[in-house]
Amino acid sequence: MLIEVFTSPMCPHCPAAKKVVEDVVGKLSCDDIEVKYIDVTEDPGSVDKYSIMAVPTIVVDGEVAFVGAPSKEQFENYLREKLNR
Repeated sequence: MLIEVFTSPMCPHCPAAKKVVEDVVGKLSCDDIEVKYIDVTEDPGSVDKYSIMAVPTIVVDGEVAFVGAPSKEQFENYLREKLNR
């Protein structure tokens, strides 16, 4: 599973999104999860690829999963559902 977290240096909500991802992925301790943090100002190609209009945006396996910072519970439930498929 690939989790891509799109952020911007000026975004006040991006640190919270990063923390949620780090905490939940750490809690699940699954070797099959890779996390990438992508600064939208440095990678416009990925922004175009997913049609990202706002940050933070979390993409999981090529699908936009969250726009904005989800709660830990929301993100954990989402990942557990994806992992159980």
